[in-house]
Amino acid sequence: MNITVILCTYNRAASLGAALDSVLASLMPSGVAWELLVVDNNSKDNTRAIVTDYIARFPDRVRYLCETKQGLSNARNAGIQNARGEVIAFMDDDVTLDPNWLQLLTSHLLDGSHSGAGGRVRPPKDFVAPDWLTLDGGRMDASGVLALFDAGDQPGELQKPPFGANMAFRREMFEKHGNFRADLGRCGDDLIGNEDTEFGNRLLAAGERLRYEPEAVVYHPVSPDRLNQKYFLAWWFAYGRALYRQHGAPPPLWGIPRNYFSLASRAGRWLTSTDPRERFFYKCRIRVAAGELAEMYSDQSQPAAPPQPETALAEKYK
Repeated sequence: MNITVILCTYNRAASLGAALDSVLASLMPSGVAWELLVVDNNSKDNTRAIVTDYIARFPDRVRYLCETKQGLSNARNAGIQNARGEVIAFMDDDVTLDPNWLQLLTSHLLDGSHSGAGGRVRPPKDFVAPDWLTLDGGRMDASGVLALFDAGDQPGELQKPPFGANMAFRREMFEKHGNFRADLGRCGDDLIGNEDTEFGNRLLAAGERLRYEPEAVVYHPVSPDRLNQKYFLAWWFAYGRALYRQHGAPPPLWGIPRNYFSLASRAGRWLTSTDPRERFFYKCRIRVAAGELAEMYSDQSQPAAPPQPETALAEKYK
């Protein structure tokens, strides 16, 4: 088997059919064998019935796996363990894909020239961003909150980690560098994440080559319940918590945690800015610092461990 596409899902029966139709319409060379593995992470809706119907229609293409340990990283890691392909691609359960997505995303992994790859994650074609939201790729860009990813128009080397909705890796990368961190993956209503970018950064730090394919396009929906400032502030707070879990606390300055200085600096800029978008940007940055502090104090019973070397991470997350 050349490629396994892993689709992890949790209570998304309403959108699952469109995602399955999209990936099953992939245009692939006749000599490339590939499969779709759907990992059900304890869904309470009719997810299993939907996938069973697709298995009956595509028995040589679609497989089903139930992972009872809750959490996106646990589901992805279970998929990796059960995948048959030498290359493993990941997609979300609510996206639609360009028909050439899979071929473009995996071609440089199948020939062994690269260890991983990522492509664009775009919003729906009719999406209009609200006035307070900046998605221009600049300093105040907030694309990550909506899981949108765009590294430009030119294919080539990827210098930053791809996003989970549109990424692929050679299977050996997980054997060599470990799996996704379960303490960072989305679980239930907890917005903490970064398991995908942490893994990509782990590979980059180890000198692995990642490929960017701008024409390997995924369209990611933007649900109305996320398109408000309350959700964005909660997301950035969770992002701060994830940063602390990844890196621990920086050395204190004059015995004071540096996060307090970050919090004060960002609050000052928020109070003095006259640009509404910039004010919201710094309000979000305040929430990041607050999230780091909250996670630090929740972990105060033991000192934060220093960042681990890549070899230790690989052993820990196998």
